[in-house]
Amino acid sequence: MKRAIARLYWRLSRWTLRSEPVDPRGAGIMLGAPHTSNWDFVFMLAIAWKDGFKLRFLGKHQLFKKPFGTIMRALGGIPVDRRDPSTVVAEVVERVNAGERFHLVITPEGTRTGAPYWRSGFYRIARETHLPVTLGYVDRNTMTTGLGPTIELTGDVVADMDVIRAFYQGKTGVRPARTIEPRLRDEEG
Repeated sequence: MKRAIARLYWRLSRWTLRSEPVDPRGAGIMLGAPHTSNWDFVFMLAIAWKDGFKLRFLGKHQLFKKPFGTIMRALGGIPVDRRDPSTVVAEVVERVNAGERFHLVITPEGTRTGAPYWRSGFYRIARETHLPVTLGYVDRNTMTTGLGPTIELTGDVVADMDVIRAFYQGKTGVRPARTIEPRLRDEEG
């Protein structure tokens, strides 16, 4: 049923889906950037449902309250309390180490309203679990969205982020004014 809904969505959407192959049975981190609109959530579901990914995503804990909490969890949501986000990395690492297999979607900006840095949780989770990182994107300039290359992080934060920056260079979100450059605070030493 989900695949049928996703196929219909892509057939009717004015956005074009362009993705590089990713094994839907595997596991990994999927970045969703630039994250500037709630439409990003719709794109994420449509991509995952079309390709059959077992999906998990992080969302602010307020989204998991009644009446939407049950729906958000059924869609794969993991609540994050922004007042104490430190437990999220440990929780996800624990799930992966326990053998759970899924693709975790993370919007590294952490907010749709812009921030000076990306949050580094995706980087820490990928390094601690040895999961690959797939670069998911939205590009208002070309009206495309999808999954780009999958990379293995090396531990050299600056070099890894240079690869990520090169991929996202020139891509703008649904709301272009909210697009920020991929940069981690950890890059500044």
